Parts: sequence; C-alpha cells; structure tokens
Amino acid sequence: MSVTIGTPLQSSAFKVLLLGSGELGKEVVISLQRLGVEVHAADRYDHAPAMQVAHYSYTLNMADAEELKQLIQQVKPHLIIPEIEAIATQVLVDIEQENIATVIPSAKAVNLTMNREGIRRLAAEELGLPTSAYRFADTLESFRAACDDIGYPNFVKPVMSSSGKGQSRVKSFDEVDAAWEYAQTGGRVNQGTVIVEAQIDFDFEITLLTVRAKNAETGEIETQYCDPIGHRQDSGDYVESWQPQAMTQAALEESKRIANKVTIALGGCGIFGVELFVKGDQVWFSEVSPRPHDTGLVTLASQFQSEFELHARAILGLPVNTTRHSVAASAVIYAGVDDHNLSFSGLNLALSNPNTDLRLFGKPEGFKRRRMGVATARAETTDQARELALHTATQVSVHQN
Repeated sequence: MSVTIGTPLQSSAFKVLLLGSGELGKEVVISLQRLGVEVHAADRYDHAPAMQVAHYSYTLNMADAEELKQLIQQVKPHLIIPEIEAIATQVLVDIEQENIATVIPSAKAVNLTMNREGIRRLAAEELGLPTSAYRFADTLESFRAACDDIGYPNFVKPVMSSSGKGQSRVKSFDEVDAAWEYAQTGGRVNQGTVIVEAQIDFDFEITLLTVRAKNAETGEIETQYCDPIGHRQDSGDYVESWQPQAMTQAALEESKRIANKVTIALGGCGIFGVELFVKGDQVWFSEVSPRPHDTGLVTLASQFQSEFELHARAILGLPVNTTRHSVAASAVIYAGVDDHNLSFSGLNLALSNPNTDLRLFGKPEGFKRRRMGVATARAETTDQARELALHTATQVSVHQN
C-alpha cells in the first residue's frame, strides 16, 4: 500500500497537530518536516521549543475541552500527536470516534496513560504484568492508610505529573503529611489522587523504546525494539542516560514480552517509552509513555534513526530501522537559575571533542531544575560515554542577562 505525502502550505498538505511543544516535540517536528509534513504546534505558553520550528503555532489551555475542540476544527489535521499529559483527552476520544483525525498512537492510549492510575490498572490488573505493590489515595486519611499498608520506604507520585514533579520518597510515617502536600502542589493537574508504590530492590532501571510500525509490504503492524537504555534519575527526573544497558538475555526477553503486551493493549502506531525495573533475570513494569521518551535523547547519538525519526516514520506508515551504530550517553543541562532571556557560553569547549554534540532547546524561561539542553557523546564503552557526556554538559555555562 503506497503512502502519499502532500506539500506543506499547499492544499495537498498532510497536516499534523502537536499538542505540547517541548524539546521532544521539537525533534519530532524536525523529523516530520524532513518528510514533507505540515506541522502545527500548540502549547500553554508562547515560543515553546517546537513552536520555533513548526509551520504554525498556537497558545491555549489544552486542558480546556472547548478551546481544544476549536483548535482542531480550525487546523483540520490528519494526525494529532499529544506530547504532554495535561490535555482534555475526552475531546480526542470524540475526535477519533467521529473519524475527524487519527490520534497518535490512539485515543485509548492517550486516555489511559495521561494518569498513572489508568496505566497501572491496565498493566497489573488487566494484563497481569509484574509491578511493584501499589495503592491509590484521594484523601489525606486514605493516603496515610495506604502508606502504612504498603510500608516504608515507599514512593509517592501524583497520578498526573511529569519530570518528577510532586514525587517523593517517604521513609517513615513522620514524612507522610509533607509528601501528601507536595504531591497536591506538584502535579500537572490537581486531581487530588496519588499512587503509593512499594520500593523494589532492583539493580537498575531501563527504558525499552518500543516501536509499532507497519510492514512496508503487508501493511501489518509489527513491533520492533531499540537496544535498552539505562538511565539515572534525581527526584524522579532524568539526569543522564546511556545505550546500551548491559543485562542478561533472559531479562531482555522478559522486558520485550512486557513491552509487547502493554503496547499491543494500547494500540496504534508510533514509539512507546516503556520503563522497567530489572534485577538479575527479573523485570517489573513501571510506566509507559505513548511518545518519545526523555531518556531516549541518547538515540540522537547512538542510532541510525533517533527515537524522533522512528516516531515520525511509524505514524506516517513508513518502515523503521531501530539499529544502533554507537555506544552513547546523554547528560542534562539545567538552567540553574529562575530567569528568562538566558545566554549559554562555553559551547566551543563543550564541542571540542568530535564525538560530542549538543541540543539547546530554546526555552524562553529557565528555572533552577528546568532542562534547557542536553549533551550527547559517543565512546567505546558506556562508562566512557557517560563520563564524556557529563563533562560536555558541565562545559556549558548558563547566564542571566
């Protein structure tokens, strides 16, 4: 079956609407434009990274159903790509049911993964996948009881948040009330519900980038996997990642089994960031994002097709190649300050090694712990790549103007 793409800004244009225009979306936009797609980018604030490279941009509250519906009616996209959780997902369900546009990877996937309760119940209760013990709570009283029931230490997360916002590790009952308060203020949308998870004794955690794409000849959807990505987090937020992560063959096969099962249940085409805990040959499901994953920024340096190119190809019905050509690592560059109109220096020093690269995201405002860029590096081993990526990131200085 032939795939046809029109010409941007012409009546034949193939239109994609991106909901959420962060740094990951920016790379998706670039990948789509290389394939001749007309891209419309939306976010809650002006001049978001993906807006700076899209054909058209829009600023609105995407959690407002009426505003979102009006935008979709205005753009008339062929595909809608949600890049963040804070979206009026019922609108997307309606849009898909009325055949107005295709939601990537599917309205069901976006609806289920927009909060941790939906995806955890799907994984553990419907699919029977191994997960940590967990409880949900929506009042302080039920939260206290859930923490006691799960035991200490445990992890507390708002059902709707990203980049570690609102997450905490609770070591004793004395810390319970403070964790509840932090979860209520740190979530993307204050829904009042949190998940309490038991701490798993794991060796490391990985992201298994899982791609569902159509076979060029048969048109059937097939599942492919990138090599596992190891990563280190700080307060739930990705700090560095590397590829490949060494693991046993048994653990890798179990990781693929879990990823395959959950992505088939979510449906559609595109890339999924499946997060897993690994200890020896044992694997536990943690979370899944139905879109490119922040830890997958390392694929800009490690793979023939980055996670962004894989996503663009898969959602357009094109063949994909998940092959890795290098051992690589990535390291985050933080703003370090609460300010806007920032400048970045030391780029020449950062890039003095030919095996390094940078992405500065162009965010209009910085916060102390806001990702403003990422450094990538290639080397003979993951340890060498991690060391080089971290060194590259530290060479970049952020300045207030």
